[in-house]
Amino acid sequence: MNDRTCIVTRRQAAPDELIRFVLSPDGAVVADLRRKLPGRGCWVTAERRHVDEAARKGAFSRAFRKKVAVNADLGGQVDSVLAKSALGSLGLARKAGAVALGAAKVEAGVRSGAALFVLHAVEASPDGVRKIAQARRATAALGGPKIGAYKLFSEADLSLALGGTNVIHAAVLAGDAGRAVQKRMVALDRFRGGPSEDHQMLAAVRDEADAAEDME
Repeated sequence: MNDRTCIVTRRQAAPDELIRFVLSPDGAVVADLRRKLPGRGCWVTAERRHVDEAARKGAFSRAFRKKVAVNADLGGQVDSVLAKSALGSLGLARKAGAVALGAAKVEAGVRSGAALFVLHAVEASPDGVRKIAQARRATAALGGPKIGAYKLFSEADLSLALGGTNVIHAAVLAGDAGRAVQKRMVALDRFRGGPSEDHQMLAAVRDEADAAEDME
């Protein structure tokens, strides 16, 4: 797909770096995360601050050239959809045997290079996070993969998605199922303003993750 222009920043970017918005039959602005809904669309840089600005400053009405209905919490709605998608794919990966749970198994997956990335619950203790971070650095220093880490969900969210209890640390393993999860975690992290270097992972995982879409 050709580059698109953000209606807020006016910068051109690849579609994976933006979110497409369309109008529902009743004239409300809705996010088209899969870029498949019919009708004329407009694009916003895939970060919540830009979506919030577009809603606040009337950018959608200008883009669609008419007055449109915009939910005051459009950014929150998009965040919820992205989070639901990420947790759903995480559950599928668990069923496919592509998730390791518990600090010991996560650290082992990291040191073996089998882990694609790590998830920490927001309640995770600094000491637990630090030990796994040390393993990630050691693996990279020895020539292994650079394994990312995200703290995007609560213990309750992770436990529900993974069918466990008190899930604090999890490692998503390499493979099609893992890459499908990674694509969504990176997208959610970017939307919430995560580190810019992590955003570059979207392009790296895009093609491989698309091959795993049939799992959904």
